[in-house]
Amino acid sequence: MNTKRLTKSSTDSSLQGVCGGIAEFFGISSFLVRLVFIMTPVSLIVYILLANMLPDGPRRLYSKY
Repeated sequence: MNTKRLTKSSTDSSLQGVCGGIAEFFGISSFLVRLVFIMTPVSLIVYILLANMLPDGPRRLYSKY
């Protein structure tokens, strides 16, 4: 049984990894998630809440960089 959990991304992060984690969870581009966060007026409040509430994602041995 494979259960997906929404976590902050450990590899695709600009600030806290919130947008990268959302993108990994839904299987979409992190650029699109970041664009939505920039375009919405209450995004700063939502981002701060998610950055504090979401658990850190699993650390990977190799990064994509």
